[in-house]
Amino acid sequence: MAGIVIVAHTPIASAMLSFAEHTFGVVPERVRAVDIPPYEDTKVSFDRVLKAAYGVNTGNGVLILTDVMGATPANVASKLENLGPLSGLNAPVIVLAGLNLPMLMRCISHRGDSLEELAKKALNGGQHGILRLGAKVDQE
Repeated sequence: MAGIVIVAHTPIASAMLSFAEHTFGVVPERVRAVDIPPYEDTKVSFDRVLKAAYGVNTGNGVLILTDVMGATPANVASKLENLGPLSGLNAPVIVLAGLNLPMLMRCISHRGDSLEELAKKALNGGQHGILRLGAKVDQE
């Protein structure tokens, strides 16, 4: 089972984990949240993300979900992914930006899949979770 780490601006990560607890009745196993406060040193943020990744890792990989591409949470998570074997995790890391609730629900529901398949399902869930309600939309 892949581990999941939610890394986002304070308080988004912990709010997402609270949503998962509300939806599933318990905090899902091997899921952690790391809130990144404003002005925190990126080294401190990175160390907290690495600790969370170690906490969820079983050797099957770690999927990191971040809120905004190019912002500190995504940059810190990408640094971990880019380290590869140097991170010491001995497992692959995939980072996805653009976190939304349907993406998180899909991840938690399909955690038994391989890391690569889980990432695909997360992206699909996130994209299909964005809808305009009450009006017909022309799709191109």
